[in-house]
Amino acid sequence: MKILDKYLLKTFLITFTTVFVILFFIFILQTVWLFISELAGKDLDLILIVKFLLFSMPRIIPLVLPLSVLLASIMTFGNLAENYEFAAMKSSGISLQRAMRVLIVFIFVLSIVAFWFANNVIPYAEYKFINFRKNIAQAKPAMAIAEGQFNDVGFYNIKVNKKSGENGNILTGVTIHEKPNNVGENKTVIKAKDGKLMSNEKSSILKLVLNDGYYYQDVTPKKYEDRAKLPFIKSSFKKQIINIDLSELNKVDEDKENVGSTNAMLNVNELRYTLDSLNKNLDNEIISFSENINQRVGIRKSPVPIKIDKKKKPLPANVLSLYTNKQKSDILKMAGSNVTGNIYSIESTQKDLKDKQREINKHLTALYEKFVIAFACFLMFFIGAPLGAIIRKGGLGLPIVFAVLIFITFHFINTFGKRLSQEAAMSPFMGSWMSSFVLLPLAVLLTYRATNDNGLINFDAITTPISQLFQKISERFFPAQNQK
Repeated sequence: MKILDKYLLKTFLITFTTVFVILFFIFILQTVWLFISELAGKDLDLILIVKFLLFSMPRIIPLVLPLSVLLASIMTFGNLAENYEFAAMKSSGISLQRAMRVLIVFIFVLSIVAFWFANNVIPYAEYKFINFRKNIAQAKPAMAIAEGQFNDVGFYNIKVNKKSGENGNILTGVTIHEKPNNVGENKTVIKAKDGKLMSNEKSSILKLVLNDGYYYQDVTPKKYEDRAKLPFIKSSFKKQIINIDLSELNKVDEDKENVGSTNAMLNVNELRYTLDSLNKNLDNEIISFSENINQRVGIRKSPVPIKIDKKKKPLPANVLSLYTNKQKSDILKMAGSNVTGNIYSIESTQKDLKDKQREINKHLTALYEKFVIAFACFLMFFIGAPLGAIIRKGGLGLPIVFAVLIFITFHFINTFGKRLSQEAAMSPFMGSWMSSFVLLPLAVLLTYRATNDNGLINFDAITTPISQLFQKISERFFPAQNQK
């Protein structure tokens, strides 16, 4: 390796590492902020918090890596151009492509590592992250309950005055509000002097043992005028056991951060296998429903040709005229009922099929995303390197402005495309690759202009036609002044 290649590679690696660490730290803080409600006030020890952050770190790489490559490229080549090092290279016969050659090899290796990371490390970390969040209450059940406030735990709102014991599982001053099954006011309240939390990591049931307490339940009277009397049931107990379903703890909506989605936990081979199964199930359901609906409306699979007897009298145009008024009413009611039932069946099945297709699109998007992150490293390098050579500015000023604008555009188009593909507004392939296809012409244009020593924008191409137009107008309307 020549001295120039070593110098460029060393400069780029130092800048890239520095930028990557800073951006990674910023995104980690963002992750902590997103999940602060699950970490704060839950009596979690340092080991559990470190595990929580370690399992959430790999999902940040697809965001940090392309942005780091882009910013490091702009800063590295901007510094070289600003310090006239590129001018010295070009005077020695070294072109921009020659200077980029060693870094292209590095970016190629980095892309392979990024694909391997997205295909192996991120699915494993996502699996551990989701299971850790679901099982964290089983490892430390008391963490779900903070002192002095009501805590949403499964089908109960629980408040304790004080927690004690080695794991904080001894509760003092327990107040429990049981959530109603349907929309309405809370009608069941349980108060106990003390209690104890008991759990097993192999079980999804959290056992709450209460001692010396009272049970209150409002009663809804049959007569409306008796409601003003506010009747309720009150009973006391020495010991009562409440079983709480831990599957409701730390439950996150699938649409929020896609935490509930299983496609992020699969590698390429697993995604292909799952997609094959999902497509087969969808096709089988479509065939099954079509056969079922055909039988309901009386359509045979292979209809037998009907032989028409010319000797018989043909049916009248109005078939209902053959029946009495009562029979007509019964026939129309039956037909209307059948049509309504068929429409309802079609609409419900259509919704189910759309959900299945949406799940297929999510898996396809997850499959393509593993390749997009590898290509994004190449794309951002071929945008950042020539852009830095053109603007001739290093440091953390103008390069950050360009890098943020370009990356926000890339990330917005990528998110927008994935949303459209999941809703079947476009194919998952186009949705995943749309951001790359949009920015690819920019990379080609910048590389071409940097290679030919042109500026970022050729203002002559804009101003020259305008000045020529004004010159023609002036010659036409003011010929005397032009002669002078």
